[in-house]
Amino acid sequence: MRILLTGKNGQVGSALLETLPALGEVAAADRTQLDLADPDSIRAAVRSVEPQLIVNAGAYTAVDQAEREEQLALSVNRDGPAILAEEAERVGALLVHFSTDYVFDGEKPAPYAETDAPNPLNAYGRSKLAGEEAIRASGCRHLILRTSWVYAATGRNFLLTMLRLAREGRPLRVVDDQHGAPTSSRMLAAAVTQAVSRVGGSEALGGTYHMSAAGSTTWCGFARAIVGAEVTPIRSSEYPTPARRPSNSLLDNAKLATQLSIRLAPWQEGLREVLDELRVRHPAVR
Repeated sequence: MRILLTGKNGQVGSALLETLPALGEVAAADRTQLDLADPDSIRAAVRSVEPQLIVNAGAYTAVDQAEREEQLALSVNRDGPAILAEEAERVGALLVHFSTDYVFDGEKPAPYAETDAPNPLNAYGRSKLAGEEAIRASGCRHLILRTSWVYAATGRNFLLTMLRLAREGRPLRVVDDQHGAPTSSRMLAAAVTQAVSRVGGSEALGGTYHMSAAGSTTWCGFARAIVGAEVTPIRSSEYPTPARRPSNSLLDNAKLATQLSIRLAPWQEGLREVLDELRVRHPAVR
C-alpha cells in the first residue's frame, strides 16, 4: 500500500512515522513539501505519490492565535482537507483526518457521542468542524477521528510546559473546571494503524469516530500526575484566554470499541509511557 502522510514533523505525524510502515510504503511530507494552505502544493504531492491511503496529520493548532487568524485557520483546517478529499476521491484512496473535542461546546454533562450536535466555542473549533464537513461533502472514503488533549515527548504541549515550569521552580496554578482525557500521540498512532487495518475497503466501517484515552481528569489533575508535586487548582475565569474552552471535552469511544474493536488504554498509562520516553532522552526528568 502506498501511503501519503502530511504533517510528519508534528506530534501525531512523528508518532505515525513509527506505526504506518506496518501498513505499507510511507511518503511523509512536511509543510515545505505539502502546504495545506496551498491547493497546488496539495495536488502536486498527492499526484506524485498516487496513494491508496492519505493520513492528514497536518493542521493549524494554535487555539488562541486562531482568534486573530481565523481565515488562516480555515485555510489550513477546512480548505486543505477539502482538496485532500477531492484528491482522495479521484484516486480512490481512504482519507484519515484528525479532528477535535473542540467542535463541541462542553455543555453536555456526559461524554460526547459522534451523533451529538457540534457547537464550537472558538475559531479553532469552527475551522476543524468546517474541515469535517468538507470531507463528508466530497464523497471520498474517509475516517474522521476526533481526539482530545494530545501531547507527546516532543513539540509544544501542556506536558512539556508543566515539566519546564516545575524545573524552573515556578508555582503551578492550573484550571480545574475543564474535564477531558489526555491522549498521547503514541497511543493515538497505534490506534489509527489498527483502525485503518480494520476498515480496509469497507464503506460501512468508514465515517466519524471518537478516539481518545480512557478515563477522565482535569488540566489540574493532569498537571499533578505529570509533576508529582503541589498544583493549585483555579477556575477558568482566573486564567482568561483569547479562545473559550469547553468545560467538558470528554468523548464517548463506544462506537470505536463496538465497530472496530479498538479500546485505548487509560490516560495514566499513556502518560507513564511518555514520561518513560522522556527519562531515556533526558535522565534528569523524574
